Amino acid sequence: MTPEELSAFIHTCLNEAIVAGEIALDPSSIGEVKVERPRSREHGDWATNVAMQYAKKAGTNPRAFAEILAKRMCAADSIASVDIAGPGFLNITLNTAAAGELARTIVESGSEYGRTAALAGSTVNLEFVSANPTGPIHVGGARWAAVGDSLARILEASGVSVVREYYFNDHGAQIDRFSGSLLARARGEEPPEDGYGGDYIEEIATRVIDGELASGRPDPSTLPDDEAREVFRERGVALMFAAIKKELADFRVEFDVYFHEDSLHESGAVDEAIQTLRDKGVIFEADGATWIRTTDFGDDKDRVIIKSDGDTAYFAGDIAYYLDKRQRGADHVIIMLGADHHGYVGRMYAMAQAFGDTAGVGENLEILIGQLVNLVRDGEPVRMSKRAGTIVTLGDLVDVADVDASRYSLVRQAMDSPIDLDLDVITSRTNDNPIYYVQYAHARTCSVDRNAAEHGVTRDAFDPALLDSEADGDLLAALAQYPDIVTQAAQLREPHRLARYLEDLAGKYHSWYGVSRVTPRADDPVTDVHRTRLWLNDATGQVLRNGLALLGVGAPERM
Repeated sequence: MTPEELSAFIHTCLNEAIVAGEIALDPSSIGEVKVERPRSREHGDWATNVAMQYAKKAGTNPRAFAEILAKRMCAADSIASVDIAGPGFLNITLNTAAAGELARTIVESGSEYGRTAALAGSTVNLEFVSANPTGPIHVGGARWAAVGDSLARILEASGVSVVREYYFNDHGAQIDRFSGSLLARARGEEPPEDGYGGDYIEEIATRVIDGELASGRPDPSTLPDDEAREVFRERGVALMFAAIKKELADFRVEFDVYFHEDSLHESGAVDEAIQTLRDKGVIFEADGATWIRTTDFGDDKDRVIIKSDGDTAYFAGDIAYYLDKRQRGADHVIIMLGADHHGYVGRMYAMAQAFGDTAGVGENLEILIGQLVNLVRDGEPVRMSKRAGTIVTLGDLVDVADVDASRYSLVRQAMDSPIDLDLDVITSRTNDNPIYYVQYAHARTCSVDRNAAEHGVTRDAFDPALLDSEADGDLLAALAQYPDIVTQAAQLREPHRLARYLEDLAGKYHSWYGVSRVTPRADDPVTDVHRTRLWLNDATGQVLRNGLALLGVGAPERM
């Protein structure tokens, strides 16, 4: 019996008690019945606080409510016992066959096991990474790539329609500094003091020149400064953008939308957004500049959107971009930002409310702030990248640790906690390396499959009552948690919950493997115990595959 089936069963028992006049409630007032794992297996397989939720509405006390419900539940063959604990918790123990049936459910569901409609009905625009097109993605951006893509997959597994979006900051002073740096390198000069260094600048400058010459155009470095800067800006940004997209694709991260900041200014979207806010009465003029009154919505100060010299402030682009997302149909916008953007949170929430979005912080707009990543090797910080000049990049990380190890290691910590990533650990092939530990568990399930086939053990019989050992029960209990873990990770925006669950499941499987035989000993016949345990082995492999896929990590069959 799955948690969903148990929830539906309790709901049915509750409705039957209402119809029988045992509980005075309106059936339409009963929502989804939540079931969860007790902290201790001694307290049963599942627990629910449904009696505590509805007793007051029913005009009774929770324990009396629970007793009525427990009596009806115990009449079912699938329920071994229902105990009432504390003020009215129901601790439920399934009979062995009902608990074991989960193994067949998982195998037959395949990749769909754990996918639910728990959060169906919403459209989320998820923006992440959005690194400036002035250099390779640094290791902090790599964290957002891993976390953001995993979150998108987890949200989709929970029924959410997700649009993955990358905001391409190709407007403003940083692009001017980038093109100036390219031009300087092309002329054999050092980049400007506020420019960009690193070997990649020289590489791109060379590629721009080669491309122009191959097209029959002159060497752009020989043109007057303004013309040269424009060529290096247009061609250089395109090359950098292509390199970033490839780097992300190699990291198994794809986006549905690559949005160019420059288009907001060229299309008039910035002016439109400002006029929309002006019509709402939150724009004012002062000191020769145009301001938005964000203090009306909880910000610590009002914000300039058009400076006194007539240039738009960076925040003006943010305003136009957010409005554009909402106009494209996103009912919920999630933006993932690095720790250095913490100061933007208040103004962004205020801006959303100025447009008339729901006042509650996080209702229509939700901002997630992530912390720094530090790479360590031999107990010492990893030095800067020669190619990037000042930073350690995504490419540097993948060169040392493969994509699986990199993604998993970046996603298994809560995003609001800094990470000290030990390269010695994440590249090791030992159980000290979490990704190795999980992937090895999956490879072991595949090894058991191969060994079973050699011994003539197949899944042509299944008797769930035979899964009656303590190890069977522990493994089944862990497998049953998977759908709830996925939903929790989606609701809380915490993909690391799934990674930690997979590590726990791997531990349960390794323990089960140590005491359970899927193949018979020499000269012993194959029995239904072996066949049934093969179902449980394969169910575990399926859940490990499903969970790793949601993290964008491979599930190798051999290691």
